[in-house]
Amino acid sequence: MKKKFNNMSVDQLVKFFTYFCLGAFALSIIIPLGWSILASIKHKSEFYGNPWALPEGFYWQNFQKAFVEAKMGEYFLNSIFVTALALVILLAVAIPAAYVLARFDFKGNKLINGIFSAGLFINVNYIVVPIFLLVLDGEKLVRQMFALPMSMTVFLDSKVVLALIYAATHLPFTIYLLSNYLKTISKSYEEAAEIDGCSYFQTLKKVIIPMAKPSIITVILFNFLSFWNEYIIALTMLPNSSKTLPVGLLNLFQVQKTATDYGALYAGLVIVMVPTIILYIIVQKKLTEGMSIGGLKE
Repeated sequence: MKKKFNNMSVDQLVKFFTYFCLGAFALSIIIPLGWSILASIKHKSEFYGNPWALPEGFYWQNFQKAFVEAKMGEYFLNSIFVTALALVILLAVAIPAAYVLARFDFKGNKLINGIFSAGLFINVNYIVVPIFLLVLDGEKLVRQMFALPMSMTVFLDSKVVLALIYAATHLPFTIYLLSNYLKTISKSYEEAAEIDGCSYFQTLKKVIIPMAKPSIITVILFNFLSFWNEYIIALTMLPNSSKTLPVGLLNLFQVQKTATDYGALYAGLVIVMVPTIILYIIVQKKLTEGMSIGGLKE
């Protein structure tokens, strides 16, 4: 009995420690998030008193300043366009590629899988300069071929090119995750689809993609967060045209820091955070589904 009691005590202690760590981690996220939301509706005079005090009223002009005067509304639309286009391009390439690499044996399969796996260890921020030089070389080549004026840009300052770069740099992670999940799906479903006369594309569309929804949704969420919050590549590739939200947020910070209008600054932060929170709320049920569940249940 004493041994059993000691085992139960240890289990309870481990459980308490686990919940304590999880609670502390949750508070470390919730408190700054809540404080930023409250700060976004404060008048700038309230920041000179107690910064932890609740707002005296709802000063919605902060969001108006951020959207209109600081052009955060324009940057918001740019980020939506770039992120959505990058996700569409990424999924259009990664899903068929992962399907082929996971379900078919052909010469060079292991080599291609190895190359994509090696790409997981490349930090995109370290190759920004080579990417920028490639874009500049492309600009020079197009100008020479079509005799374009120097003031006209084709690849630089292009949101479409920025979306292509985002999609290309996240292919290794996406293909690796999707292919590992597809390997867990039983081939019985594909055999049944083949008997019904489905082509490979129809099998992918009607069988594989619906069964791989948890993995696809996880990929969408992770890549959305990465594209939405990316700063260095957007700053490099869009030097003159309208910015994306992270770059615009830095401009807002520099302007409002000089004007000591912290309410508008925190309103800009909330504008950046809201889409990610909404997306997580929408997909959280699918996201928590097991990633290693196979196609057949025993």
